[in-house]
Amino acid sequence: MAFRILRACGALAGPRVSFNISRTGLQNIPPGSQCTLQTINEGTPVKNFVRNVSFFNEYPADRLWKSATHVSNAGRKRGRAKSRRIIKNLNKGQVIGVGKKNMLFPGLNSPVLRGRELVYHQKLPDNPDYEKALFTARDAMVKRRRIKLTPLERGWTGAKAGGRSIGPPDPVGEETFEGFDTRILEYKMVSVMTGNLGRKRRVSTMVITGNGNGLAGFSLGKASEGRAALRMAKNRAVMKLMYINRYKEHTVHHDFFTQFGKTKIFVTKKAEGYGLVCHRAIKTCCEIIGIKDLYAKVEGSRCLQHIIKAFFIGLLQQKTHEQLAEEKQLHLVELKAENGNYPVVVASPSIVRKPEEIPSTEVMDFTQYVMGGKVVYKKKKYPPFYTRLASWTVRLRKTAYLRNKDEVRTRLYAEHGELRSFMTDKYPEAKPQLWSKAKNKAPE
Repeated sequence: MAFRILRACGALAGPRVSFNISRTGLQNIPPGSQCTLQTINEGTPVKNFVRNVSFFNEYPADRLWKSATHVSNAGRKRGRAKSRRIIKNLNKGQVIGVGKKNMLFPGLNSPVLRGRELVYHQKLPDNPDYEKALFTARDAMVKRRRIKLTPLERGWTGAKAGGRSIGPPDPVGEETFEGFDTRILEYKMVSVMTGNLGRKRRVSTMVITGNGNGLAGFSLGKASEGRAALRMAKNRAVMKLMYINRYKEHTVHHDFFTQFGKTKIFVTKKAEGYGLVCHRAIKTCCEIIGIKDLYAKVEGSRCLQHIIKAFFIGLLQQKTHEQLAEEKQLHLVELKAENGNYPVVVASPSIVRKPEEIPSTEVMDFTQYVMGGKVVYKKKKYPPFYTRLASWTVRLRKTAYLRNKDEVRTRLYAEHGELRSFMTDKYPEAKPQLWSKAKNKAPE
């Protein structure tokens, strides 16, 4: 009876331990097992060996982490892998003999001989902050550090590569391309179905490089990795440099219309200080070329490669003022609002036609001539809704004496240096005075 009870207890305590009980003692005891004493009904002490075995110390760490962090392929396509847990290396920072209670083990974490003295096993001072430092090291290891870029380095958006700078092209021989900068215009994944490799994916990039002084070039690069594709496109772009003529180093020579495929671009010349009001890809190209003031309207397809190609075609096809004057055999005159629309001759031909030599059917409008007969459709601006209300008429009547007051004061200061009226010379007292609260204060 006692023999059966002992076998049952042994099977429950350690299912993986096999041993035999006989009158002479215990046999087949596995090494490393723990021994416990139990007392049966007959009062005879018996040794029971227990071995602590579970799936926590039987399976490797990779298999245990996989059970908590694994995401199926279907779930990965639906975006469930973005929020999965980060695998921690629990062995990081753990060294034999180093812990909350430090120990010195000769041959493991210290040399056996120190000089001519033999090192003995001994206890070192305790380290109460060991666990805190260990948790900090583990958290820092798995913490996702997002690269923080300055606003000038982020490009068009913070998450995409478009618009970012990748530096000058690689040197070729003794040429180092100082002053050049390269911007990413397009960065995307492309794939093609092959017969032996299946679906083959690559990275396609489009970049533009230039020195900001009229010299620029763009190119396309494809490779299996993003860095290789960017390097390929950057070095190809520097071999396709083009010189772009600019008007007074800040804008284009004239308005022009350009087209590539189904992409149409209407470019308008602007005065200095206007800025770049256009598509973000066109703005990046202008910054690389050195154009500071421009307005561009894109119509039709918004394919980025078509936009860049159409813009460069228009820049290369624009004509200088001398070329336009020679083609028309007429003087080219510029009128600026900031100069009071005073006519200024900017170019003259070698042979000037007389008025009777100009046919009546010839196009004399400069904008229509440089645009190739194209007309930009501009949306009609309707007056605000409140101008149709009766209260608006009342307001205009009440503020009629203040209308154009600021413009009149500015003109008087510019022409006469003071505020005056047409009767000031004859009647000096007819001179407007600036109202002041202190001057007009009633005497007490």
